[in-house]
Amino acid sequence: MKIGCPTEIKPQEFRVGMTPDAAREAVNHGHSVVIQKGAGAGAGFADADYEAAGAALLDTAEEIFATADMIVKVKEPQAVERKMLREGQLLFTYLHLAPDPDQTRDLLDSGCTAIAYETVTDANGGLPLLAPMSEVAGRLAPQVGAWTLQKANGGRGVLMGGVPGVAPAKVVVIGGGVVGTHAARIAAGMGADVTVLDRSLNRLKYLDDVFGNVFKNQYSTAGATAELVNTADMVIGAVLIPGAAAPKLVSRAQLSDMKPGAALVDVAIDQGGCFETSRATTHADPVYEVDGIMHYCVANMPGAVARTSTQALGNATLPFLLNLADKGWKQACDDDPHLLNGLNVHAGKLTYFAVGKALGIDVLSPQLALKAA
Repeated sequence: MKIGCPTEIKPQEFRVGMTPDAAREAVNHGHSVVIQKGAGAGAGFADADYEAAGAALLDTAEEIFATADMIVKVKEPQAVERKMLREGQLLFTYLHLAPDPDQTRDLLDSGCTAIAYETVTDANGGLPLLAPMSEVAGRLAPQVGAWTLQKANGGRGVLMGGVPGVAPAKVVVIGGGVVGTHAARIAAGMGADVTVLDRSLNRLKYLDDVFGNVFKNQYSTAGATAELVNTADMVIGAVLIPGAAAPKLVSRAQLSDMKPGAALVDVAIDQGGCFETSRATTHADPVYEVDGIMHYCVANMPGAVARTSTQALGNATLPFLLNLADKGWKQACDDDPHLLNGLNVHAGKLTYFAVGKALGIDVLSPQLALKAA
């Protein structure tokens, strides 16, 4: 198989879909790899690193898309990239289709087969290709939230850990999954007073058993959430429904009850955001204000630490990438039902039910799509 990796073109996206090590592994499996010149520069990987791994360099994304059987990326294909996809081509990347009808329509029109990192599962019910970026984003959230809280950036002027005689910042993390757990650990490590909200009693028991008094936890009802949000200096939205649009957990009306200058950090923004007032921002212009509340809603937070993120993502995606290349997507998905769960689009049909529900589009089950392929 010919595997192609173009340069990411989403604003301030510095990650790359394949590391030189991944390219070397693919070449060792008998495949050819083509990398767009400069694709790895943002993550600290030089063109020479890819050449040493056995990959070939091409000048343009057009050449990559025109020649590759499988396109490997990080972020969802942008409009100009979607025009280059073709029938029968395999796309392996993050998609986040539920809040993105334009991308969904373009992928369906292209006739490509698209497997989304964020809906591939594992035997434990986890999301192994989303987890490493969730870990990165969770650990970044208190860091960027602390920056947002600084008065010069529009925030309340509150220090996360306080100082002797002055109370620390109050941080509420909505969601106790991978993102929320890592966010809570870092926020607590910065000295903040942290409470995690979740609706799973088993998850709350796990957090209590593992972390004890490092941070608090509480069952998430609408009343409990509103009460804690109103007293918080920072709220981190860390709720995920796999493949579906994120639920709106803080309304615009609630902002008037919050502390002026409080920070909302929406890690769920890729799935539409979990605050009613959330809209995607970029690293170049990350923060905006609504009703006196500062919003940090960067849609590719892990891109800020591109080298760490690229290596972590590459570690997780490589086994799946090699299976897809070695066997072809049909055999690989037939052999691995967890990889089949990543199938979102095939030959003009939507194959992921949560996306179809969110966008009102008819869905063909991935099992039937596989049989028909």
